[in-house]
Amino acid sequence: MDKKKLSPETRTGGCDLIVGIPSYNEADSISYVVKQVDAGITKYFPTLKALIVNVDNDSPDNTKKAFLETITKTPKHYISTPPKTKGKGRNFHNLFLLAQQLNPQATVVVDADLKSITPEWVLHLAGQVMNGHDFISPLYLRHKYDGTITNQLVYPLVFSLIGKNIRQPIGGDFAFSTRLASHWLEQDWKESTHQFGIDNFMTLHALMGDFSVCQTGLGVKDHKPSAPKLGYMFVEVIDTLFENLLQNNHLFEQKDQTLEVPKSGLKEMGTPKKLTLEDIGIDLNVMIKNTIELFEEYKPLIYNILDEKTYQSIEQMLQNNNINIDSKQWAKIIYDFMIAFHNNPKQKLEIVECLKPLYFARNISFIKQTINHSCQEAEQLILKQAQTFRELKPYLLKKLGVKILH
Repeated sequence: MDKKKLSPETRTGGCDLIVGIPSYNEADSISYVVKQVDAGITKYFPTLKALIVNVDNDSPDNTKKAFLETITKTPKHYISTPPKTKGKGRNFHNLFLLAQQLNPQATVVVDADLKSITPEWVLHLAGQVMNGHDFISPLYLRHKYDGTITNQLVYPLVFSLIGKNIRQPIGGDFAFSTRLASHWLEQDWKESTHQFGIDNFMTLHALMGDFSVCQTGLGVKDHKPSAPKLGYMFVEVIDTLFENLLQNNHLFEQKDQTLEVPKSGLKEMGTPKKLTLEDIGIDLNVMIKNTIELFEEYKPLIYNILDEKTYQSIEQMLQNNNINIDSKQWAKIIYDFMIAFHNNPKQKLEIVECLKPLYFARNISFIKQTINHSCQEAEQLILKQAQTFRELKPYLLKKLGVKILH
């Protein structure tokens, strides 16, 4: 990002508030998000010098045009990565550079495909940074099968290993201080961090550094289904997650307790829409078929990663088309994969890739277990699973050679 390319209103000596909207091919949805952001800035921060920024991946669907032609009271600015250069993390990198340059009181990020965003989101996200926090993570109610990477992997690992109860570590909608943005820019970025690994990269470094973190309630999150892109998203998220956790495994030595992260924002969170599996892009029969096929493809490597008892159990489930991985078994699987990731630096991406069929199998198991549950009932099982991960943490620490403090 070159300073001379900034718009005239951006070159006038910084601003107080930046709201960034990362995008790739969001021409059909970004205008609505921009209008809600503008309404929030106008209503709650009318005296501040604010800027709405679209950080884009040179979208071929006219996202830029849709963004710039949306009528707003707040000035807008468009930044893109070079042509044919994709990656959500690259969009965030551009936003961090802009924040470092303009030094706002707060920078907010919201997804470009949001259907449930309201002007109050700007208040609850930006306001907490202005109250002295460095990083604001969202709290929202989601459909029980939305955010499966969060629910089945990122949340329980952060809860158990870092010891911080932050419910949406890859929620997508955040706020942060310029001090934290500068800290992120100073870290090592993997290629997966330049992609969908960016969200957990941000959360982990905020939690592991000397930064004040809180959560803010935003209500229900309604956006485009993420299931269709879970394949490549999964590898990018987990590669970054495992790498950053294992590089800081000295933090796992802390006493076996989990600290609550402060909460603010909306008290009445609303109720998610009643949606079918098809509504959120899930075909259970196709999912089962793909899981069995992927397992057969990756079977030799999976056999070398899992302990023999776990492997035999999983293989039998899939052969009998009776997939039922419980939370205890799932935690041991993830810890086995983290150990393999740690011990085989030249095979990291391959190891993450062959975790996919087991991740899909765990999701199938969870769907079957909760198909008649409400979102609130399913949520209780997700929270209980995080406790299971914590209870089994000694299994991981022993194999990593990390001592447990009592």
